Amino acid sequence: MDRRTFLATTIGVTSVALSGCLRRSGALASDEYDIGMSSNAFKPEQYTTSVGETVVWGNTNSRPHSVTAYESAIPNDAQYFASGGFESEQNARKSWQNQKGRKGGKILTGQTYSHTFEIPGTYSYFCIPHEPAGMAGSVVVEKE
Repeated sequence: MDRRTFLATTIGVTSVALSGCLRRSGALASDEYDIGMSSNAFKPEQYTTSVGETVVWGNTNSRPHSVTAYESAIPNDAQYFASGGFESEQNARKSWQNQKGRKGGKILTGQTYSHTFEIPGTYSYFCIPHEPAGMAGSVVVEKE
């Protein structure tokens, strides 16, 4: 066997063997979440769903993120939501700054956060550490 044939065969076999290993450890498949998180953006930025549906955010990035509702930008009578289970935007922000307790609602690489929407309307939310960079989004919940 000549050198070129050997190299071509070796590279081909190695590529096939490693193809299943290229997925980053902790990486999420696109069917595991509805809204992904890049370094400074939610993708898609606006997501539409129906009353009673659960929306799943997935951290597809190497940075920790949060999903934190703007308390003043969700429908009246709607349940407040934030990763970490906080009952208010102020508590979520304070916890992120202190990094104590529930670790500020961090969603690490490969992790997800979900919320079920029971009231129709538009829900605006953001990522606490990346809010200055414009990392915000909205969920539009429609009646069935």
